[in-house]
Amino acid sequence: MQKTLLVTSIAESTGKTAVTLALGQLAQERGRAVGYMKPKGTRLQSNVGKTLDQDPLLARELLDLDSEVHQMEPIVYSPTFIDGAIRGQEDPDELGAVVEERFAELAAGTDLMLVEGGGAWSTGGIVNLTDVDIAERLDADVLLVADYETASDLDDVLAAADSFGDRLDGILFNAVPDAAFDGLEQEVVPFLEGRGLPVFGVVPRERDLAGVTVTDLADELGGELLTEGDREAYVERFLVGAMGGDTALRYFRRTKNAAVITGGDRSEIIAAALEAPGVNAIILTGGHRPPGALLGEAESKGVPVLLVTGDTLSVIDRAETIVNTGRARDEATITRMGELLYDHADIDAILGDGSAKEASDGGGGTDSDSTAGDDTDDGSTAED
Repeated sequence: MQKTLLVTSIAESTGKTAVTLALGQLAQERGRAVGYMKPKGTRLQSNVGKTLDQDPLLARELLDLDSEVHQMEPIVYSPTFIDGAIRGQEDPDELGAVVEERFAELAAGTDLMLVEGGGAWSTGGIVNLTDVDIAERLDADVLLVADYETASDLDDVLAAADSFGDRLDGILFNAVPDAAFDGLEQEVVPFLEGRGLPVFGVVPRERDLAGVTVTDLADELGGELLTEGDREAYVERFLVGAMGGDTALRYFRRTKNAAVITGGDRSEIIAAALEAPGVNAIILTGGHRPPGALLGEAESKGVPVLLVTGDTLSVIDRAETIVNTGRARDEATITRMGELLYDHADIDAILGDGSAKEASDGGGGTDSDSTAGDDTDDGSTAED
């Protein structure tokens, strides 16, 4: 019996790609014939729609598929595409028919079709192709991938679950920080399952799969390292230094594993960044070299300072692309995610043919009789 599983997410960069491809490999190990599709390409190189999306190429390689990229990713969801849709240049019914046609081509001869959502679950609404719409068109069951830090994150989970309705097979929490892990398992999972929403797993955060190192950033941005510092420190998010020094310091102190991006002539911002313990690197734009005293302070504190060309906004775009695409898109990362899913998720429930209600009756990914092995302290935050 063929199963179609749509892997969707609450937001971008929740590890959706790594989860999807790891599930494909795990299914193949069980003798399943697996296909892959990503109907909407959202990783773009330019507004006119040239795609940067490596997900279909990686899927073709890792799952040993002979599908063509235009089949696996029929719609490039670019700003130009969206503008055209608003002007009536795109027909939602025709686009939906194309997705269905490509899906039928790819699904032939498979018993498990993995369909990866693009961006967040609501992406595509402008042409009636949200992941809810795609699940209906392709008659797909749905796995919802979500991150979690505080209880307020459940509002988004519940809204998405309500939109998918009976098509929702279950929820997988990924990249859960240590501080939130126990509360999620002990309180939130029972709460959700009490509302009829199965939780198939809680995958903890793993630093080696989170963000990129300062060395990675320097190599990809083509910048000059002005100080040594800890080049192997991880950067997971970026802060823009565009305010006064005192305000910047309060802002910078509220985060961790961050890089501050600011103009090299903004000495007060650089000084504030050096006072914040969660700032692992400073990226200076515009080619401006800061005063030697600031570089000396950065050197003494072990904070790498990277000098790059280009304006702040363009550097932010480039840096975020590196973080969001680099760590989750190689064979080692997918293999590691497969191990984490085996340890922390109910693979039988995710890959099986049972409905969400049947899965709920059988329990979530933390039950002792699931395929998952013993929990460890490892985890993942591989980005989409």
